[in-house]
Amino acid sequence: MRPSEFFRKIEYQESPLAALTDFLQAEEQFEQARQIDKMRFAGYVLDIGYDTATIITSDPYKIAVGGIPRGSFLILAPSNLSDLPPHFTLLRVMETAPTPLSVQVQQTYFELHKKSMPELDIWTQSELQWGALKCAVLGMYYPDPADRAKVAFSGDVNSVVSAHRYRVYSPDEALLDVIVNGLVRPRSSSPVAIGHLRPTENQLASLLSPASGTGTSTTVRVSVEDFKGARTAMFGKTRLGKSNVVKLLAQAVIDATASDHSVGQLIFDINGEYANDNAQDGSRSIRSANQAVCDVYALTKRPTTPSKPLRLNFYEQPASGIGILGSMLQEDNRRSDYIEGFASVGLSSIEEVNEESDLSLKTRAIRRVQMYWAILHAAGFPSSEARLRGLFRLPSGSGAFDPHFKKELRAAVYGTGQEPGPPGSLDALNAELSTMITYARANPDTPLVKQAFQPDDLALLGFLVPRSTTSTGPTVLNRYRSYHDPAATDFVVEVLTALDAGRTIILDLGNANDRIRAFFADTLSREVFAHQEKKFTSNNLGEHFVHLYFEEAHNLFPVGAKDLTGVYARFAKEGAKFHIGMTYSTQSPSTIYGELLNQTENFFVGHLSSSDETKTLARLQRAFAGVEEEIMRSRTPGFMRMLTQSHRFVIPVQARLFEAGGGS
Repeated sequence: MRPSEFFRKIEYQESPLAALTDFLQAEEQFEQARQIDKMRFAGYVLDIGYDTATIITSDPYKIAVGGIPRGSFLILAPSNLSDLPPHFTLLRVMETAPTPLSVQVQQTYFELHKKSMPELDIWTQSELQWGALKCAVLGMYYPDPADRAKVAFSGDVNSVVSAHRYRVYSPDEALLDVIVNGLVRPRSSSPVAIGHLRPTENQLASLLSPASGTGTSTTVRVSVEDFKGARTAMFGKTRLGKSNVVKLLAQAVIDATASDHSVGQLIFDINGEYANDNAQDGSRSIRSANQAVCDVYALTKRPTTPSKPLRLNFYEQPASGIGILGSMLQEDNRRSDYIEGFASVGLSSIEEVNEESDLSLKTRAIRRVQMYWAILHAAGFPSSEARLRGLFRLPSGSGAFDPHFKKELRAAVYGTGQEPGPPGSLDALNAELSTMITYARANPDTPLVKQAFQPDDLALLGFLVPRSTTSTGPTVLNRYRSYHDPAATDFVVEVLTALDAGRTIILDLGNANDRIRAFFADTLSREVFAHQEKKFTSNNLGEHFVHLYFEEAHNLFPVGAKDLTGVYARFAKEGAKFHIGMTYSTQSPSTIYGELLNQTENFFVGHLSSSDETKTLARLQRAFAGVEEEIMRSRTPGFMRMLTQSHRFVIPVQARLFEAGGGS
């Protein structure tokens, strides 16, 4: 070794790229000893550019490294590094390519097969075993100029010299670790193992030669820092491992923040798989693996899963509540004119009513909500009248249960001088509304009735007091009382407090219909956003984050969404500012709101069967260009193409199976 080489090696001995120097020295020794079976040499460069390179290789080299599958990594290194800092260019194999002699080789094969010659002479074998591969140039690894103990990566190469100055190698384990994990930022927490490098779905090489260079034992790590306040997408067909990766990420956050509790997690569990163990699949849940820091809220308590009740307050959420009740009635095939009339009514939320400035419109909106309250009361839904009295911002002297019918109407209904005082309770409200609808039906054409009651009012009152004596009326809602709790809004406060404490909250919605799932997702998402926004404006965010997990995300973030002010659109645009991160899962990229896709930083992509989907993916994230075919061909569960903020190119990874106790 020359003195200049010795001192350069000393200069970079702390760099991860010292592995490159050791690797090339070992290759030189194997070559001199003619130990081709131990070499990682893959071939020579036929043609090179800034974006692609064509290499030539031979069968003995491919066999020695265990094969060179499409999508695998190769490194391009100068043939002489003696006067240069250690560096290499990273290639990804794309496809086979013709050589200058391809036509002659085909002619030779044609002649051989035509003559049925089973054996080839040694000279012909030597000629025919050469081939070419086209590779994408992913970028260059080199020592970080600011810190020689770190590695830097550039998406382009600083220069391209003549092809004969390069040699191509299949990297060993040490270099693969630099390639896959060298850029993962540790910051406050150690990178977490999520799986192992798997260049191809085909695992034949590992069976033939487990120690050869397929890279299947290279551990792939991710940094929890990449997911804090960031958006993470899970794409791929069902039953191919998306939920398992979500568990791994949620567990990684729990482990990485165990000391500082800096991330609270909220999981909307629509299938119950994060809250409950699955004995059939041998799968343990996030809850059972982390009982000390995890809380479950469930609509229906499961015998083996400790949980808190998750209930709706139908009184205080009229806009969502009436829609949910209507949906339940339809799903239970409860159909009649008065039921369908009730299900078709839309109500304003309490917030919308209070913000209404027109007194006449506000009075009608409150009256309609009161009719809905009377129906719930008649159906036996318990209430806290004290809480209901404080919901509306009313003029001084007004009562929360007073429908404010005109004096003339009340005089006509009860008789002049016989009108009772304004209703002061739900019982009194019920009695007044029942009396009013009886009078309205007997006098449908009077101006007072026409002015007082609009179609939606009549639909609600028709449900409260059906025309037919055989109709069940509000009692048809009795079966849904188990979903109601008059103190249900307290669970929102509990969840926000737990998130601030860095706990993981799982909403078990496995037995709920789509409307109820959407209700809880909407309600808690709005509350979380408002909570974080308030902390931001008061400068209290600090280093604390909230991370939300959504499945069936196409229902929440539909493509072509017009409402750019809704909470989910705001997550996409402003979530990072308010320290809100989210992981969303769906089968198809093309079904997701475009603004969210554009703002997504991390991707885990399993099998997609449509070229339209892979093209959509490549358009929104250029790093996936060139791996579309592999995504469509691979269908092994847990085999994902991963791209995080730390990674500058797509990493093919076989995700490990989430196991009891979690950990890394």
